[in-house]
Amino acid sequence: MPENVIYEFLRVATHPRVFPQPLRASEAVHFLDGLFCVRNFQILGATDRHWESLRGLVTELGEPSGNLFFDVHTAALMREHGIRRIASADNDFAKFSRLELVNPIRGDRV
Repeated sequence: MPENVIYEFLRVATHPRVFPQPLRASEAVHFLDGLFCVRNFQILGATDRHWESLRGLVTELGEPSGNLFFDVHTAALMREHGIRRIASADNDFAKFSRLELVNPIRGDRV
């Protein structure tokens, strides 16, 4: 899981304007602790190839802007680590030619 997605989960899960009863930070972290029990779970962080990945994605997308850069960051981390499939309901990931988007809400198979 890209590290920025972990922080986004923490931001949303604890936000009082998103949920009437948001998780406390300790509850959200405890939820994430469960992911570390999954055999092949790992956090994807930036490598020394990050700038190259980011630059390539900006070129491929042709001037992305605004909120799309959250997805660009995720895609850059995935590219650095050789991951080509993402499970997300965010259709903006379809803009990345080297990513296969699987939407679990529609029932796509992972």
